[in-house]
Amino acid sequence: MTLWETGVIRTLTDEGKDDLLSRGYSRRHMLRAAMLVGGGAAAIAMHPEMAFAAPGAAPGRIRIALNECWTGPMAPGAKAAADIISQCNRYDPTEVRVKLIKTIAAQEKVPEDHILVWPGSNEALARSVVAFCSPTKGLVTADPTYETAGTAANYIGAPIKRVALTKDYSHDVKAMLAANPKAGLYYICTPNNPSGTMTPVADVEWLVANKPAGSVVVVDEAYIHFTSGYPNNTSTHLVAAGKDVLIMRTFSKIFGMAGMRVGFCMGRPDMLKKLLMHDGGALSHDLPIPSLAAAAASLTAHDLIDQRRKELVEVRGMTQDFFKKRNLRMILPTEANMLMVDWKTKTAHEMQTAFAAQNVELARTFPAWPTVTRITIGSRADMEGFFAAFNKVVSA
Repeated sequence: MTLWETGVIRTLTDEGKDDLLSRGYSRRHMLRAAMLVGGGAAAIAMHPEMAFAAPGAAPGRIRIALNECWTGPMAPGAKAAADIISQCNRYDPTEVRVKLIKTIAAQEKVPEDHILVWPGSNEALARSVVAFCSPTKGLVTADPTYETAGTAANYIGAPIKRVALTKDYSHDVKAMLAANPKAGLYYICTPNNPSGTMTPVADVEWLVANKPAGSVVVVDEAYIHFTSGYPNNTSTHLVAAGKDVLIMRTFSKIFGMAGMRVGFCMGRPDMLKKLLMHDGGALSHDLPIPSLAAAAASLTAHDLIDQRRKELVEVRGMTQDFFKKRNLRMILPTEANMLMVDWKTKTAHEMQTAFAAQNVELARTFPAWPTVTRITIGSRADMEGFFAAFNKVVSA
């Protein structure tokens, strides 16, 4: 190994290195794990939305590619961030990180020591792959689904099994277990990204009850606040019951805080410790104080959450009606701020290029469905602009 590679590995804690070696990581695999948990380009590559994001936007550009919220932080969150900014000469002026954890615990009914905050949820998701997969313990995901877990597994050399969604576009948990009965991690994204479809809690419970001993089920609930069934459709009760489950959440979606980089992970303390093992946990602690304050204030803004959900449902319904009138097939039902449409005779890449010429950003492509595009549901004005661009694209 080069001096640079040796230096990168030295960024791992001794406990972290011992853990990786004990689970069959070679020094080459260990180097990649160190690069992943250490941040920088490797970590950004694990974040498909950020990796796909354009560095800037042309004036008037309609940005419906990245599943961002159509508006910014909620008023209580923005006020909390503004109120504390003058105290940010202190590393932690008012124990705002502790306050956020206490708020999460009260809202989700899980103990405080079952919660870790992160800059978004991608870092915790990627680290869960490092912690529970290895060159001999694989990952099982749906296909298509959010890519971070699969990208991380590929990066560190863990085997991956991808399983098609069911006919109703939920995760086929029995097929996922059959695909690798000895996997280290089973990943469920519900609502699923890119389809917006839900996987029933009963199916998650079945997988948790039938998975191999020692493996972990990661449930990504990034979009759960958009759903009509929240909070009765989450898997947080499995965390409270001490099961082998990690739940990922983010403030990047309904809370309108994608640029503020806050999220959290829920799980048993011994499981959370494994996410921190390889670098001492600095990334979980070093979050911007205004972002933490905004998150804590936003999480309890129930009326505003309901208001945003209602607005989404109205504009999403308007978008579905637009596609129905043009006889385009959609992946339904979606419960999130996204909608997938099948162009049938055009590839998603072709349509992405055509819409870009109309100053409209569409999502990256998903290889499992080459003619299907994920449309982020933006504001009413965003979608009306998209409709106008659509009419120009299809008439060209």
